[in-house]
Order: sequence, then C-alpha cells, then structure tokens
Amino acid sequence: MHNSSLYPIRANRGSILIRICILILLLNVAGCAKMKDMLTFTGEAEDAATLTVNNLVTKGMDDYAVGKYFTALEYFQEILDRYPFAPEATLAELKAADCNFFLEHYAEALVLYEAFEERHPTNEAMPYVIYQKAMCNYKQIDRIDRDVSGAEKAVQLFSQLIRAYPNSPYTSEAKARIKAARQFIANHEFFVVDFYIRRNKISEAETRLKYILATYPDAEIAPRAKELLAQIQAGNPPKQTLSSWLPKVALPDWAKFSSSEDEASENPAAKD
Repeated sequence: MHNSSLYPIRANRGSILIRICILILLLNVAGCAKMKDMLTFTGEAEDAATLTVNNLVTKGMDDYAVGKYFTALEYFQEILDRYPFAPEATLAELKAADCNFFLEHYAEALVLYEAFEERHPTNEAMPYVIYQKAMCNYKQIDRIDRDVSGAEKAVQLFSQLIRAYPNSPYTSEAKARIKAARQFIANHEFFVVDFYIRRNKISEAETRLKYILATYPDAEIAPRAKELLAQIQAGNPPKQTLSSWLPKVALPDWAKFSSSEDEASENPAAKD
C-alpha cells in the first residue's frame, strides 16, 4: 500500500519537471530572438528594405514585360506608397504611367506623365515622356464630326518633341503622326463646311474653305476644297449636301506618311 501511494506523487513530480524544462526552453528561444534584434545593425535593416523594393521592382517589371499591366501597376503603386523616396520610386512613377497607357487609360496616363515631367525635368527619359504625352492625346482622337482638341494637342506636343530633341529615336514617327493628325483636322474643317452648306450659310462656308487652303494646302481634301470654293465664288454653290465629297471620318494611318517624311528630312526642297 505504501509503495503504491507514491506513484501519483512521482508522476506529478515528473510532469512538473517536464513543464519547467519546456518553460526554460521557451524563455531561451525568446531571449535569443531579443538578443538577435539587439545585435541587428541599422545598415542591415536598410538592406532588407532595399531588397523589398527590389523584389517589388522585379515583380512589376516581370509582369510589365509580358503585358500584365494591371498587376504590374499594383507593384509599382506599392513602391510609391511604401518607398516614395527610394531611388526605385522614379522608375515606378514612369512605369505606373506606362501601365495606364497600355491599359488604355489615356487621361490617367497623361496626368502621371505630366507629374513625372514636373518632378524630374532633367531625367534622361524626357524625350520618351513628351512622346507619350503626345500619344495620350493622339490615342483619344475620335471622328471628324467630334472634338478635335486631342489631335491639336498631339500636334503641339509632337512638335515640341521635335524642337527640343530633334535627334531622339521618336522624331521620325512624331513627324508622320503630325501629318496624319493635321490631315484629320483638315477633314474636320471640311466637315464643318458641309454643315454650313446644308444650312445655306454660304459665306461661312467660303471663309472656312479659305482657311483650309491657307492652313492645310497639302491635305488630301485640299483639291475638293479648292473646287468647292471656286463654285461658291462663281455664284454656283452646291444645292445639296457634300456626302460624296466628304473624307473618311477616321484618323488616317500615320504609317503611310512615314516614308514621305523621311524623304523630306533628307531633301529640304521636299518639305512643306
């Protein structure tokens, strides 16, 4: 009886010893963790943050390279939110604008390109930024019977690019897109002439035709404008709409102007 009464006591003692050992082990682990934190140098903490930024850049650029612009934009925005003063933030700003552009969010992209230009006016990417600003406007060109401010702004920005950076890799294409946009604007002006003719506002139509011939003499619509002006000045204006005279409502393909622009740049006599 005596020996059997000791078993519970011994069992309790063993359980207590086990618990004490576990507690000591946990305290040691916690102490090591605290000691490690105490021994961590400031420089090492900064390196960890830099690696985090680099990881975000890598993930963002990987997605951007394969056209996953939505997720890439999230990575770039994360950099701007968490590390706005890191060197990588400049790249994130530009790529966030690019992602919006390729997502066809042209108004948002334009705001971001303009902000980048304001913050980094001497950045080596500035020719590209001006080109992209022009393209944001160019991509919003709609139809000749609608607002043409996008075409006008695109011409202005492409011209600015050519003046400021005449030897940039975007110059040749900028010249071709200027010509396409100007063709579009001339077509819009002729559409307005048709509007005046339909409402029997012959004087206004004549004034607009003169403007087209003075401002866009090389436009494809110019011969029709010249013929129509001659009819009006002879006192024989059209009695019906000019539907058969009207040009295409869409923006012309800029690529068809690229070769002629290259030739003009090589031969000054061929310029407008």
